[in-house]
Amino acid sequence: MKVIELLIPDTIDLNEREVKMLLASRLYEKGKLSLGQAAELVGLSKRAFMEILCDYDVSIFNYPISELDNEIKNAKNYSL
Repeated sequence: MKVIELLIPDTIDLNEREVKMLLASRLYEKGKLSLGQAAELVGLSKRAFMEILCDYDVSIFNYPISELDNEIKNAKNYSL
């Protein structure tokens, strides 16, 4: 893993865990990290990370619109 040093002004009230969560949630949202990788970055289980994502306005369903459209089409074509 890479080590990145980040200087944050004292006026910003963030602890290390909050910074990691902000970074991990944004990288997950952008598709740069998988759910497991993002959870690992923060030091949480996948389940715990998923539960916290809503606090950062990030959906656990990280699919591009084109993939969702395909899934909807497939579901409509599925017959029991």
